[in-house]
Amino acid sequence: MPDLPASQRLRLYDSDELDLVLQAMARQAATLLPPAQAALIGIQRRGEPLAQRLQQHLSRQTGQPELPLYPLKVKRYADDLKVLHAHTALTENPLLNTLDLANTTLLVVDDVLFEGHSLLRTCAYLAQLGARRVYTAVLVDRHVCQQPIHADIVGVHLQVAAHDIVECNVPPYEMEFCIEVLRHGAALHPRGRS
Repeated sequence: MPDLPASQRLRLYDSDELDLVLQAMARQAATLLPPAQAALIGIQRRGEPLAQRLQQHLSRQTGQPELPLYPLKVKRYADDLKVLHAHTALTENPLLNTLDLANTTLLVVDDVLFEGHSLLRTCAYLAQLGARRVYTAVLVDRHVCQQPIHADIVGVHLQVAAHDIVECNVPPYEMEFCIEVLRHGAALHPRGRS
């Protein structure tokens, strides 16, 4: 996506502020996840490095070893928010078949909850594999979800215009860890990232 003029890009949270947000999310996660039988699921792309950061905070806060983390590739939109797949595409992770999912509490981590397609598809897939306890965590909830799904742990609650894009910049995909809002006309981008 081409760079936009500064007047159309608004930074809401910088790296230091987001580190505090993730610490708070980790404290909430610690109350939901039993240390012996829990794992993190990071929705690629940006959910995976967010899950890694949560993994580290959880370990520091609880004094327990880092929980295992399993990436899961789920895709609906391109970076320019064009719909790539009419039905959310999910690439299975064969390592999940090695877990005792019926007795493992899972925490699915994603960057932005918008329409909810990615999160719903992920939770349905995990249920098909036999998972019984699945929680969800998102860095940003836009509160316009259209699917029967919600986030159990939310870092930041944002209510912005439907045609604005909430962009979570997460290393290694972007240089700086931050949240920005890109202001667009409704005709340009009628959807947001899910």
